[in-house]
Amino acid sequence: MRPRAQEVVVETPGSQSSLHRANLERVVRAVRLAGSLTQAEIARTTGLSAATVSNIVRELKDGGTVEVTPTSAGGRRARSVSLSGDAGIVIGVDFGHTHLRVAIGNLAHQVLAEESEPLDVDASSTQGFDRAEQLVTRLVEATGVDRSKIAGVGLGVPGPIDVESGTLGSTAILPGWTGTKPAEELRDRLGVPVHVDNDANLGALGEMVWGSGRGVRDLAYIKVASGVGAGLVISGKIYRGPGGTAGEIGHITLDESGPVCRCGNRGCLETFAAARYVLPLLQSSHGTDLTMEGVVRLARDGDPGCRRVIADVGRHIGSGVANLCNLLNPSRVVLGGDLAEAGELVLGPIRESVGRYAIPSAARQLSVLPGALGGRAEVLGALALALSEMGDSTLLDGTAAGPLKAATPAFT
Repeated sequence: MRPRAQEVVVETPGSQSSLHRANLERVVRAVRLAGSLTQAEIARTTGLSAATVSNIVRELKDGGTVEVTPTSAGGRRARSVSLSGDAGIVIGVDFGHTHLRVAIGNLAHQVLAEESEPLDVDASSTQGFDRAEQLVTRLVEATGVDRSKIAGVGLGVPGPIDVESGTLGSTAILPGWTGTKPAEELRDRLGVPVHVDNDANLGALGEMVWGSGRGVRDLAYIKVASGVGAGLVISGKIYRGPGGTAGEIGHITLDESGPVCRCGNRGCLETFAAARYVLPLLQSSHGTDLTMEGVVRLARDGDPGCRRVIADVGRHIGSGVANLCNLLNPSRVVLGGDLAEAGELVLGPIRESVGRYAIPSAARQLSVLPGALGGRAEVLGALALALSEMGDSTLLDGTAAGPLKAATPAFT
């Protein structure tokens, strides 16, 4: 006898219905994290049989959760599966030392809108979040996307985040932001789930999903700007440490008698590589308006002073990278920030120091590459963070495969 409409069918553990639901979520999760996969890649990623994947993809497509397009793989015809373009959107917000960047993307990993604007380094956190709220609202309206489709926000800040409390740590680059709770502040303003991480971790995520870290499960992303930090990827996942401070490579001690760092110690890597310490070395010959971007440009044009400074910075960074190699043995290091635009002028000295100070076997296995995303790495990483944190069950609620429910409430 068929159950009456008002009756509820209870899914017991191990039942066919609960197993089917779990398989649906496994497929959706694999596609969501990768952006798009062929059915063969889904089978390899999930461990499901090709027949099961084919049936699930058909069900998800009929429900409007995924889109299937013809493609090729290894010279053979294949079917590429991605989440539906109207299944929902995610938002990335990146606060830098002097900039605010916002991007909006859909669940198929397509960027729909993106905008950056200057940010006064002395602006209060309240002013910064006011600007972020306004920019998010403007971009959402410009895309014409239904606000009920916002699945979440990824937020990047230039400093360590305490894992338990969500508080921005004392070594943050932005003055006056220490002790704030960025995710809580932005969530209260936008009325949607907000997930926060430091800018180096998000740069690693961005390069791993879209850039120079694709296909690599163990890498370090080195962000060199007003500070120096590292995003660490171990076995395909960001490693944050129990307190959220893993990757503070900028505070490795290079010289105990060196300059005093903002952290209170002397001779940290940051005091030999970050823009705030490097630019004064050139001010007497190049003026006070020089930026790191300008140093890189002049170095590429042959300026001897700028080339020397960049080579020195590269050697210092290489010393820090060598320590990472000896401890974690990553297979790839990706250099981000303005300095990456210097190419071999900085990468060569980094490799030289790694070869000198790292264990030979670790140095041989390491490749050092410039980031492919430039200044967009962190905001794209924020999109990737929002994508990774959203729940798959949200996409499947309503029926077995759709229609979709609103992922989150609209902006307040």
